[in-house]
Amino acid sequence: MKAFFLIINLLVLSVAAYSQVPPQPTLAPGVEEAYLAKDDGNGKAGEQVEEFKTTDVPIYCVVLLQSSVKSVVKMNFVAVNVSGVKPDTKVVTASYTTKEGQNRVNFTGRPESVWTPGRYRVDLFIDGKLAKNLVFDIKGPGGNATAAKYFEAPPAPKTKPRH
Repeated sequence: MKAFFLIINLLVLSVAAYSQVPPQPTLAPGVEEAYLAKDDGNGKAGEQVEEFKTTDVPIYCVVLLQSSVKSVVKMNFVAVNVSGVKPDTKVVTASYTTKEGQNRVNFTGRPESVWTPGRYRVDLFIDGKLAKNLVFDIKGPGGNATAAKYFEAPPAPKTKPRH
């Protein structure tokens, strides 16, 4: 009889243990898709593009999140290789806190007049953690991405050896 009660108690305890499944942690949202776009002519993001002209103002960054939980999405628009600008200088920084159920964020970046040609990068952060980078070129007249070609200094004169 003691064995019977022992088996019943073990069955009850094992059922109780299996029914207490720990709650699943809520995953921090990641970036499902992110792309850059030119203006569609109506003040909104158009189709995805890989490169821009200096006159493409503003540049849109569209971010689609994997989740629709409330989160802070931050964009750093960084000059990577731009003439006259220290590498990795933040050109534009913006942050937005989504609302519950929202999974899309649209950022825009704009200079005072036109962009300086060169290579740029957009760093996207979700709740303070780097989630994605987008590297792209802004091309000047003639289709060159590096502004240094327009402002290239003449070669230094060769010095004559002293005798």
